[in-house]
Amino acid sequence: MFFGSIPALVTPFAAGRVNEAAFRELVEWQIDEGSNGLVPCGTTGEAATLTTEEHRRLIEITVEVARGRVPVIAGCGSNNTAHAIELTSSAKAAGADAVLHVPPYYNRPNQDGIYNHLAAVADLGISVVLYNVPARTITDIAVETMARLSRLPNVIAVKDATGNLGRVSDQRRACGEQFVQLSGNDETALAFNAMGGVGCISVSANVAPRLCAEFQEAMREGRWDEALVLQDRLYPLHTALFTDASPGPVKYAMSRVRPGFSIELRAPMTEPSDASRKAVDAALAHAGLI
Repeated sequence: MFFGSIPALVTPFAAGRVNEAAFRELVEWQIDEGSNGLVPCGTTGEAATLTTEEHRRLIEITVEVARGRVPVIAGCGSNNTAHAIELTSSAKAAGADAVLHVPPYYNRPNQDGIYNHLAAVADLGISVVLYNVPARTITDIAVETMARLSRLPNVIAVKDATGNLGRVSDQRRACGEQFVQLSGNDETALAFNAMGGVGCISVSANVAPRLCAEFQEAMREGRWDEALVLQDRLYPLHTALFTDASPGPVKYAMSRVRPGFSIELRAPMTEPSDASRKAVDAALAHAGLI
């Protein structure tokens, strides 16, 4: 169901408010450029500073504009189980195809607590994509816990942003070949797919959706030499987009490839440094995007 290049969408702002018109245009552009799915309200979408109403509305817009052409995986993570359930219920009502959930951050529960939290949202009757990103949550869904979760009927996939490529094989053995593994890191997506992954929930796809889609398609069709050429073309962009706090560099890059796109972020995020902007410009030029 989920494969290929799936952008973790940025959220456009204007004068402190969500710019719904710009977001609609972004969703349509992503589909036109060949993206295989969409993730609104993730980390790159500044979900941590969205109100519950903004969160609900962005998912509604994504579903409305997508019109079933690509699946929508709605970011619904929270460290409060009751809030995670509320967000998940709202996403299900909006028509999302799946929800994306991190293990609880800040609270730092043990593995039983992580399992119970994620099992609670899986009980709501919508497909769940686990999101394992220890660098942000300071918690890790252990392989054994993921295996337990994968036995629940609605837990079907993981976005793995651990940076540990060995986890792909460990999770493949523990969860089964049918369990969908998506990379959460653009820079290692080539190796991730070679080890059994089927795609990437991507930051870079915000900026280079067609190239990222072609890269994933080449791997899916076994054209690994072509995929490596695209990897070399995109790799500087993958790294440049994290030369300052994300999504600052991503929004700057968007303003360069889509003139008029606002770089505005929501506090506490700030615009990227001059050094970061120079790195992004060089990477965009290397990729042939400017």
